[in-house]
Amino acid sequence: MKEVLVIYYSQTGQLLDILNNITSNFDGEEVRITLHKITPEKDFEFPWTQERFYDAFPESFQQIPTELMSPEDDVMAKKYDLVILGYQVWYLSPSIPINSFLKSDPAKVLLKDTPVITVVACRNMWIMAQEKVKMLLRDLNANLVGHIALVDRHVNNISVITIMHWAFGGKKTKMWGIFPKPGVSDRDIAGARRFSSPINESIGSGDFSDLQEKLLQIGAVDVNPYLIATDIRGNLVFSKWAELISKKGKSDRLKRKKWLVLFKFYLLFAIWVIAPIVYIIYLITYLPSIGKIKRQKKYYSSVELRNI
Repeated sequence: MKEVLVIYYSQTGQLLDILNNITSNFDGEEVRITLHKITPEKDFEFPWTQERFYDAFPESFQQIPTELMSPEDDVMAKKYDLVILGYQVWYLSPSIPINSFLKSDPAKVLLKDTPVITVVACRNMWIMAQEKVKMLLRDLNANLVGHIALVDRHVNNISVITIMHWAFGGKKTKMWGIFPKPGVSDRDIAGARRFSSPINESIGSGDFSDLQEKLLQIGAVDVNPYLIATDIRGNLVFSKWAELISKKGKSDRLKRKKWLVLFKFYLLFAIWVIAPIVYIIYLITYLPSIGKIKRQKKYYSSVELRNI
């Protein structure tokens, strides 16, 4: 019997639906699936309030862990043939619960010398968050063998509006009846079943060496070259903001709250003013940069980690 552990943190249930579809065609007689939902001792309630949403920024970006509930004994008692790690992206980084787990003692036991497939569901930018996850997995001596990224396919500015409607309203519905539904589409969630068969084959054979190539052939990852540059620049700017806000104290400090208000307005300005300008520059420089873009797309679609 092959043992598969699915580890995840999902506020809305969207990610769990995706993971259930990915594992739907695993051989029930040969593969046993164990679920572990990461649970912070002080959870992040959904829907968000605006204050809590922006307050999560410094700790998210700086990857500061929070305390988690310990996994059940039966989760820790097994040696797994594969771990599937499902995560959200918060502020261009793995969410606080996922980051906290990957820095925990249970993760050192569960993931050491174990094949891992990462599954991310987010609005659109996951490139640098995945690089951070790769580094955390490397530190755990885990073996990243596959990656699947499902995103909101709508135009950037439209998805900003709809994701805020979902995050602060709590319902994955069409805003005012005219905007598209936020998040990963129902079609893409259902379509995640296509990843089940190649993963199941690798579990059965114990050979994951060509799994990512098989997953790429059926659309596991679609790297947007414009978002690579945006993600990298965003990380540079966020590092300055996170450092500045962290120096103002913890979340109950008035100074910190004032700076978070400034960060909120900067973020809106960046989305609605700076991002379109960056996109125009990207279009102008696309042809001269096409060689670099191809190399970037190949790397960020892979499970490799550059030496840093």
